[in-house]
Amino acid sequence: MDAETFDEQKYVDLFPQLQQAYKNVFNRLNEEYDSTLIHAIDQQVLNESEPFYDDDAEGFYVELPDDPYDRLTGVAVEEETFESVLETYIGELEAELERTFGE
Repeated sequence: MDAETFDEQKYVDLFPQLQQAYKNVFNRLNEEYDSTLIHAIDQQVLNESEPFYDDDAEGFYVELPDDPYDRLTGVAVEEETFESVLETYIGELEAELERTFGE
């Protein structure tokens, strides 16, 4: 996998695999953490995120929208807790992308 190929194909040829990777992480974390918080992160933060592949680091990363905590509605959670769960979520997602698309 290289950055250009991933960027060009992620929402075309690779989209079903990309969706499955996100779903796998959501399902795992939904069992481990507050499901309301996981759902809010999925729908209110990750819906505006963008996955990328970095050729230099040879790995995947997820670029988040600005001020992710401020995007939350309908869930009461301290910012520190949110940041911790979000960091775990992103780490799991990047690892899942590597498992799915890594060579």
